Amino acid sequence: MGFRSRSESARSETGQARPNRNARAPQPGANEKRHDSRGRHAGGSTREKGYQQRRPEHRQAKSRTRGSGDRVRDLVFSVLRDVTEHDSFANIVLPRALREARITGRDAAFATELTYGCLRATGLLDAVIEKAAGRPVQKIDSVPLDALRLGTYQILRTRVDNHAAVDTSVELVKANGAGGASGFTNGVLRTITRSTPEQWMDRIADGNQLSDIALRHAHPAWIAEAFNDSLRAYEAPGEQTPGASHSAELSPELEAALEADDQRPVVHLAARPGQISGEELALIVGGDQGRWSPYAVYLPEGAPADLEPVRDGLASVQDEGSQLIALALLRADVPEDRGRWLDMCAGPGGKTAFLGSWAMGDDALVDAVEIADHRAQLISNTTTNLPVKVHVGDGRKLESIEGLNAPDNGFDRILVDAPCSGLGALRRRPEARWRKSPEDVPELVALQRELLRSALRACAPGGVVVYSTCSPHRAETVDVVRSVAQEMGATIEDATALVPEVEKLNSAPFVQLWPHRHGTDAMFIAALRPAL
Repeated sequence: MGFRSRSESARSETGQARPNRNARAPQPGANEKRHDSRGRHAGGSTREKGYQQRRPEHRQAKSRTRGSGDRVRDLVFSVLRDVTEHDSFANIVLPRALREARITGRDAAFATELTYGCLRATGLLDAVIEKAAGRPVQKIDSVPLDALRLGTYQILRTRVDNHAAVDTSVELVKANGAGGASGFTNGVLRTITRSTPEQWMDRIADGNQLSDIALRHAHPAWIAEAFNDSLRAYEAPGEQTPGASHSAELSPELEAALEADDQRPVVHLAARPGQISGEELALIVGGDQGRWSPYAVYLPEGAPADLEPVRDGLASVQDEGSQLIALALLRADVPEDRGRWLDMCAGPGGKTAFLGSWAMGDDALVDAVEIADHRAQLISNTTTNLPVKVHVGDGRKLESIEGLNAPDNGFDRILVDAPCSGLGALRRRPEARWRKSPEDVPELVALQRELLRSALRACAPGGVVVYSTCSPHRAETVDVVRSVAQEMGATIEDATALVPEVEKLNSAPFVQLWPHRHGTDAMFIAALRPAL
């Protein structure tokens, strides 16, 4: 089912266990264990039916002068508003807000659960709100709409008591300059409480069509179609031709893939090769060693930034699938490796640091190219004391990058972790799935082709290019690699041989990882050799 039962346990994006809360949210200065609402609600006034103001608002909202009476939900709502009004990224705004408010422990875990969960399920919540309100969400002002989403998420996907979910949401509307919508908000949420999550699911998505499956698991239909197309292509490998569609028939794995992609992911840590082993890291942080990468550790709870190995630069937060991409590049056979490696799209530097740590033991140098200044600075910060040289420039025009002195015959190992739609990492970017559009893909594909061509031109004879994306979309993966390889006479090698630990791969010569099979983001890996 798309909605989780109230008794289901889950973990937040920070890896902290979601607290077993009843309805009660803390008053300022109250004991953490006590979570009570203010106990007020607007009731069923005539404003419920008369509230017609459209979104975006036609009047300027009043400045906020007081809170809702719930410190945690005040913070959550402020983050939701930031995301709505300024297109902010919750994984950047929320941690900063928690630090500034000095909210920690159970309250921080609860805030994380509400924020990320609400954003991840936005389209699903909107479908329920529309049904309960009897009007499209586009006709609801953004302040009450965000409050409705937060309240609906608590009612349908958490163990929070209905009364608290409704009352605190109404108070948030009042506290944020939209008091005229409080009765409307109260009425819609109370309507939602009168039916079970399962009953709501039957009302909005009770069929077996792709669109119903997508909505049940909080995905836009076009993203579900991209997942299905990739799954079907690997189920029928003989039909893997560029541009071919396999989405007419639904994959038997589609629902499992979407369900896994809708779960709160466990935090993955990466031990830095040569500096600390995965086993040592797991013992220090109290985590579990990964299934596939020997450097991966799963962190069951706690804030990664507080861990000593992370603070000391011995480990970092990195999905296990990303570690496998770096390992594929490092494991590829290069008969004459002279130790000149290139990371063409290096920001923000996670894979670069992994490669740089390995390079220390091989007496190699990693040239890291990044087109954005601020991301280049992130790479520099991440790779301090590693044999990494950071360059600001366009990977499509390597020859024009100042200070990048390419070796005579080219680089021995090149990683093209290409900019992509990010459809494979949606579970770690909660608001992303509702911001993206299928119209984004063609422009990205053009960029990916140019980057791969540039990499093949810059690769030494006998060297290797690893192309990767955090997307399973075939236009960005199989189609890019096959068409560029054919155009440039490159050879596509079996990338599955470079990650022999990984089971349930039916995607050779490519590696396509899946959350439901591998517990990783849906990463794609291809290995190519340039024409001699």
